[in-house]
Amino acid sequence: MVKALFRWAAALALVGTAVFWWVTRPVMLDAGALAGLTPDLAAGEQVFYAGGCAACHAAPDASGDARLTLSGGQAFPSPFGTFRAPNISSDPDHGIGGWSALDLANAMKNGVSPEGQHYFPAFPYTSYAKAQLSDIVSLHAFLATLPASTEPSKPHEVGFPFNIRRSLGGWKRLFLGDAWVVAGDLTAQETRGRYLAEALGHCGECHTPRNVLGGLQFSQWLGGAPDPSGKGRVPNITPGKLLWSEADIAEYLKSGFTPEFDTAGGHMVAVVENTAHLTPEDRAAIAAYVKRVMPVQ
Repeated sequence: MVKALFRWAAALALVGTAVFWWVTRPVMLDAGALAGLTPDLAAGEQVFYAGGCAACHAAPDASGDARLTLSGGQAFPSPFGTFRAPNISSDPDHGIGGWSALDLANAMKNGVSPEGQHYFPAFPYTSYAKAQLSDIVSLHAFLATLPASTEPSKPHEVGFPFNIRRSLGGWKRLFLGDAWVVAGDLTAQETRGRYLAEALGHCGECHTPRNVLGGLQFSQWLGGAPDPSGKGRVPNITPGKLLWSEADIAEYLKSGFTPEFDTAGGHMVAVVENTAHLTPEDRAAIAAYVKRVMPVQ
């Protein structure tokens, strides 16, 4: 009887392990997913700034042209540990200079490394999942034109059990998708703004509260959230709290100046340094989108 129970327990354990391994497996794009797509460097530059690549991956306190050397190192504290932005410069050994466009697409849309390992969602692939493949191809080409850095990527400081990367495959099944948060009958301008804000700009990653598992609470989209550092709050930027006009929002994204004659502070300084490079039309599109978001009080 004991031997039979042991065999059943062993069999169930094997089945459970197999199911876990299947559910948490990395999902990759088909090898031909980028067939027929050609890079556009000018478009890639705009994707670079809209996506805020330098805001996270430039060296801490880098300024001016030094922000184009994406050597990484910035620390991002969270309830799950401290994550450090890696080197994504054009260096083939310490950066991503050896990556193909498909490697970058898998990283951005699926959160998977070229070696098939899950990335932590501190890298906002839950937003980049909505990015167009043509934009990723163009971004890949633009990144290759930027300076290389031999600075090694610094390790994350994440303890057990959050350091078990395989479990992120299950997390992705809960929280990774490509559905738009703001749906309905949008104008062409609002649709463009939605793409810039929800996908490339990943505004929701900071401005939306998260549940206990770290997933975004879409019912409170852009409604403000505790700062991951544990100090202060990221503001509510929905029409329920932010009463600025579209022109005010667009100006803020260009200059960092608010209608109250204040200036951007904290991490928004780096964000504005990026959005200032966008076209006036794209900044206006983001502003139109923000005004269309469901108000959160």
